[in-house]
Amino acid sequence: MSVDLLGFLGVVLVAYVVPGPDLLVVVRSATEHPAKGRAAALGAQGGLCVHMLAAAVGVSLIAARSPVVYTAIKLAGAAYLVWLGVRAVLAARRLRAGRDTARPIGASAAVEDASRSRWRSGFAQGFLTNVLNPKAALFFLSVLPQFVDGGGSTTRQIFLLGILDVLIGVAYWFALVAVAARLRALLDRPRVRHRWELTTGWLFIAIGFGVAAAA
Repeated sequence: MSVDLLGFLGVVLVAYVVPGPDLLVVVRSATEHPAKGRAAALGAQGGLCVHMLAAAVGVSLIAARSPVVYTAIKLAGAAYLVWLGVRAVLAARRLRAGRDTARPIGASAAVEDASRSRWRSGFAQGFLTNVLNPKAALFFLSVLPQFVDGGGSTTRQIFLLGILDVLIGVAYWFALVAVAARLRALLDRPRVRHRWELTTGWLFIAIGFGVAAAA
């Protein structure tokens, strides 16, 4: 396979660095607990694997060419982001009303059960945010094919480049989780946590409406 790997790596890194729903989900999860942040990161990359498989077998192409299917996926993703935002805003209001002060970030009475719940919640949020993002599917249809060598197996090359994309993402997200997790001590302060919940909540809602309104 003869492809411009440096060019591909550059495009992938830019795609990860540019703020989007995945970044917000991973960062917010990491500030709750590093394990939840890593779970969200793995969930996001799991969603990316779904897009990669769909592109390899042609499902993404069918969805992209069908306005009804594309719009349905887009609206489902937008609704999910708005739902995450509403939950965060409501959490901020409960905190301000003094009904959530007994649950500082990272605290748990049943450590093992909380750990499992945290992992499931983080993974589900990362996975659904990514798999319901039609732009992630379009990346494999419009950007990735530019780096495929026409002389080889297209499907095999999509898999290889896609796997490389996923691995780069895992490394990037885990590094970001390590940085974001350092904010936990600051966010244990009720006033700071209230502002964080409110800000991230409205960001989710804004991004959700932005996704829904996008062409």
